Amino acid sequence: MLQDYKEVIRRHEVFVALADQSLCGVVVLKRTEEGFLLDNVAVSPAAQGSGIGRRLLQLAEQRARAAGYDAIYLYTHEKMLENRALYARIGYEEFARRTERGLARVYLRKRLGPARLSPAC
Repeated sequence: MLQDYKEVIRRHEVFVALADQSLCGVVVLKRTEEGFLLDNVAVSPAAQGSGIGRRLLQLAEQRARAAGYDAIYLYTHEKMLENRALYARIGYEEFARRTERGLARVYLRKRLGPARLSPAC
């Protein structure tokens, strides 16, 4: 990744996940002409399988709803079959394929219903 992350943090919504005071995940959200973009989500290898990625995706959906969007979208490389299968399982549907900067990308969108309230403890 060759992005200037100081600029990304300044211009977009960036959230980090911490475990034992160590950075273990990040999500970058952008508002674009096309809608609310889940631009990047990453979980450290040591924290994968712990539910952090799922919580970051839920946070992204909450932020999209709060910003007034009825959908959220993302893209991944066409060869990232595991990622595409995961997104399909959680409600994302393919809506476009594009080649950008020499990369074959698959665009996926998830329609967002009203926020679900968690049951009280």
